[in-house]
This record gives sequence, structure tokens and C-alpha cells, in this order.
Amino acid sequence: MPVITYRDALNQALREEMHKDDRVFLMGEEVAAYNGAYKVSKGLLEEFGEMRVVDTPITELGFAGVGVGSAMVGLRPVIEFMTWNFALLAIDQVVNAAAKMLYMSGGQYPMPIVFRGPNGAALQLSAQHSQAFESWLAHIPGLKVVVPGTPYDAKGLLKSAIRDDNPVVFLEGEMLYNTKGEVPDEEYLVPIGKADLKREGGDCSIITSGKMVLVAMNAADQLAKEGIHIDVVDLRTIRPMDTEAIYASVRKTNRAVVLEEGWEICGIGAQVVDYIQRECFDDLDAPVVRVHQADVPMPYAKALEKAAKPDLAKTIAAVKKVMYLEA
Repeated sequence: MPVITYRDALNQALREEMHKDDRVFLMGEEVAAYNGAYKVSKGLLEEFGEMRVVDTPITELGFAGVGVGSAMVGLRPVIEFMTWNFALLAIDQVVNAAAKMLYMSGGQYPMPIVFRGPNGAALQLSAQHSQAFESWLAHIPGLKVVVPGTPYDAKGLLKSAIRDDNPVVFLEGEMLYNTKGEVPDEEYLVPIGKADLKREGGDCSIITSGKMVLVAMNAADQLAKEGIHIDVVDLRTIRPMDTEAIYASVRKTNRAVVLEEGWEICGIGAQVVDYIQRECFDDLDAPVVRVHQADVPMPYAKALEKAAKPDLAKTIAAVKKVMYLEA
């Protein structure tokens, strides 16, 4: 299969769906003439014109609301936030309008809208530009929350999200745009709500999503050299969450590490641990260990930022802890 970047996989998904359905359009800051802040929309303005690739003012609440209204009347908007940190300004439209419209209208208004953009930390962007919001958004009934970690999944899940008649929050890893992976030429979809077993092993499960998938895979590579073989479960979607994939892995390995980018308190990992203790308690040979960001605003200083982030060393240490190889 061709090897392309995460960025180009998203671009392909947008282009294919815009060709397939003329109701699909892209709107956001700098998505048109500038080709997007991360160049995900490169070439789309020239191909589809300014009515379907729409530059907006710096007004997240405003253009998110335009997207909700257009979805109500039958269009299929894709709303790009330059970063999910800025999307806090639009949270009323995402949470109070998009997420609830189908329910509050008694089923009269489907809401085929995708809110997408980079989520989480990059490198030295400091506290206001480095936050991971998946646990906030997954808390809301009515939203689907998708967190792809590879180019293959990014393309297939974005295509599925655009075709979905429900509001989909699509969280792209800010450090993933240049990563590469195999993506087939032929059309395919990745189903929303279905996890993927990225690597199989019998000693411990690492359950993760988004950019942490790469950390988990690197940890599995390192641990394999020591004779420790890891199941890497990529959730891909965190609402709805594929709990059966979690249970199957934990029942096989009897140990689990939950790796997430966000903060500890009320994080996605806490929900995963709750599912495990409810359904797999008797299968566990050790308590579940979580790896997550330190409970601080993201520092700007390089050394402090590194100390705050979940990483390879912390993940390996967590696996050894659940295997009683380290204190």
C-alpha cells in the first residue's frame, strides 16, 4: 500500500467525501487560501471553490453555529478548529446545540456535522495551547468522539464521521500530522465505535488512543526485547467505546496499563479502569495502572514539559509495575 502522512490521509478523506456528496463543505479559520493551519485542506479551494471551502473570521462560536444551522437544513458541514484549545469559545454550540438538537427536536433534526482539529500538546506551545479535551467532550450524550492515531485510521474514520447523521467530534493528534503509515488507494471506511488490536501479546494489555498509540507501540517494541509481550488496544473511538475489545484483551493477559494524553482527574483512563474493574475484576492478577499527564498546566520550559507528558519511559515502568518487575 502507499505510505502517506496523517495530514495527507485526512486531506484524501475530505476530497473523496466532497466529490461523493455535494452537501459536504469545509469551514474554518484559514482553511481556504492558506490551505489550513496544518495544511490538511491543501488544494481543496482550487478544486471545490469558495462556496464549499469557506474561510471564516476568528469567531469560533459564530462559525460553529453556522455549521449547526446548515446541518439542520440538510447540509453536511465539516467545521475545522485551528486547535481544540480555541474551540472552548464554541463549546456552547457543540454541547448545547449540536449534541442535543436531535433529542430536543423529537428526531426532526438530524445533525450530520463533524467538528475537527488538532488536540493535545505539541512542542513548547505552553499551557493554553497544549490541552487534551477528549474527556470533556466524551462526557456529553449526543456526541460521538473519535481519536485516530494512524494515517489509515484517520482517513477511514473521517470518511465515516462525515457520513454519520450524528455530531462527531474528531480529535487529531497535533504531533501526528507528519507521521506516516500505509493507506490503500481503494476506498474504505473504519467504523466508528470499533477498537483495533494494533499488536498482540499475552503478558499485559496497554489500552490507549490517539497519539499515545505510537508511545504504546514503541513501548511494546522495547519490552519485547526483554521477553515481555504486549497487547496494544487502540480504542480509536472513545464515545461510543468498544468495551468488548478491552474485556477480551484483559481476560487474555490478566494485566492492564491505561495510557492517555490527558490529565488524571476524570480522565478517559478512569472510565476504562471502571469498565475493567466491573467486568474483569476476577481476571486481574494486578491492579490496573494509569499513565497520564501530570496534574499541572502544561509548562513552557522544555525539560518541564517533558516531565509533565506521558511518555515511553513512564509507560514501560507502568507495565513492569503491573508485572511486579519494579516497585
